[in-house]
Amino acid sequence: MLDNLFRGIFDSSLMSVIPVYQFLLCVGCSLAVGLILAGMYAYRAKYTKSFVATLALLPAVVCVVIMMVNGNVGAGVAVAGTFSLVRFRSVPGSAREIGAIFLAMASGLIAGMGYLAYSALFAIVVGAAGMVYNHFDFGARRNGEIYKTLHITIPEDLDYSGVFEQVFRDYTSKWELVSVKTTNMGSLFRLTYDITLRGAGVEKELIDKLRCRNGNLEITVSRQETTLAEL
Repeated sequence: MLDNLFRGIFDSSLMSVIPVYQFLLCVGCSLAVGLILAGMYAYRAKYTKSFVATLALLPAVVCVVIMMVNGNVGAGVAVAGTFSLVRFRSVPGSAREIGAIFLAMASGLIAGMGYLAYSALFAIVVGAAGMVYNHFDFGARRNGEIYKTLHITIPEDLDYSGVFEQVFRDYTSKWELVSVKTTNMGSLFRLTYDITLRGAGVEKELIDKLRCRNGNLEITVSRQETTLAEL
């Protein structure tokens, strides 16, 4: 009787219906896996409450979608088309956040196919590997180089083509002029450079040297505005 209550109105007698206890077991396992992944992601990392909560629920959502498709090719195509229409209007995430989302989706997909033990094992093994990599700063730049974006304001009569070149040679390993913009009714230029500092301790010295050459006008150093620092 309970199974008939959850039978689809378009189901035929030849179609198999997922029993309620199996449905609850798969969803419960997916929620447990989501909690494990969310906890592992939060280990020694900056995160937001909304992202961690979403990460904990994502395996269950994917699990239910896979169970409802249940071998139906037409439904599978419809689900794929629906997901392809989704547009994420939030700010782009970091590579680590994207990896966590794919990990959660893969775990939910495995659970939705009925392989609950494999889903938990996959989440624990890959999540633990991510924790180990994060703990030992795997992939970090060992030479201390730091990517920054530098904005320098100069007077309009200053030739910027080579005036800062020697300073950059002393304090950076790489620099590139990205853009030149006029400001203050054309009386000033605003130069934007992508630079790679030789170390964290040279930033103030670099700014002091640049101030001596740009007439003590505004200088801004910020996190590099390209995807190089994230991907």
